[in-house]
Amino acid sequence: MVEEERAGQAQQEPEPGSEPEVRSGSTAEPELSEEQRRQRNLRVSDAEREHVVELLKRAIGRGMLDLDEFTERTDTALAARTRGELNAVLVDLPGLVHQDAMAAAAAPAPGAPGMATATPVPGVPSAADRLELKAHGSTLNRGGRWYVPAEVLVRNKYGHTLLDFTEAQVASSVVHLELDTKWGSVTMVIPEEAAVDVNGITEVKWGNLDDKTRSNGKTGTPRYVVTGRVHGGSLTIKNPRRGLFSR
Repeated sequence: MVEEERAGQAQQEPEPGSEPEVRSGSTAEPELSEEQRRQRNLRVSDAEREHVVELLKRAIGRGMLDLDEFTERTDTALAARTRGELNAVLVDLPGLVHQDAMAAAAAPAPGAPGMATATPVPGVPSAADRLELKAHGSTLNRGGRWYVPAEVLVRNKYGHTLLDFTEAQVASSVVHLELDTKWGSVTMVIPEEAAVDVNGITEVKWGNLDDKTRSNGKTGTPRYVVTGRVHGGSLTIKNPRRGLFSR
C-alpha cells in the first residue's frame, strides 16, 4: 500500500527543470517578462489615446462593437494613463491590435513605441472604414444614434432603404455614398446644416431623383457625395420633418 502511494506521488511530481503543463481551458495567464512589464507601465500621450480612439471607430464601422461598447471603450481609452490600460480596449478586436499586445498588452508599433495598431487581416479593410448595406425585397432602416464611416455602399433590390443621418455619428466631414439599386427606393434624411453632391449619379433609369433639400453642390457639413445608379427606383433626399411649433 505504501509503495503504491509513493508511486502515485512520483507520477504527480514534475521532473527537475520541467514546467507544469497548461491544459486547455486553464485560466492561468502567461507570465510577463521584465521588459513587457516595463513597456506596459509606461505613460501614454494624448496622440496615442487619439490613435486608439480612431481604431475603435474602425471597429464600430465593421460591426465589431455597438455604440454603447464604443462609448465605454472610448472613455476608457481617453482616461488611460499607461500602455497596458490603453491596449486593454483593443485586445479582443481582430485586426486592430498588435500581435504582441495579445499576450503582454504592451506591444510597440512603428512610429509610436508601445502603441497598438492595425495589422492586415485577409478580407478586412485596414486603410479606411467601409459599411455595406443590403436590402433584397425588404426594408432596411438606419436611424437614431448610428455610426457612419467615410464610405457607405447601399445595395437595394426590390426593397427600401432609409438612411436617417439626423442623429448619426459621422466619422468624416465628407461621406462617400455609393448606390447600387434596382427596382428599389432609397431615402436620405440629412441635417439642415449638411449638403449633398449627386453629380456622381451615373444612371437614373425608369426612376427618379428628388433632392428636396436643394443643397446639391452647396457647402455644408457633413457633405454626402452620392455616386452609382438608380434603376427602376427612386432616390429621395430631404431634411428632418419640423414639428408644428418649430421655427
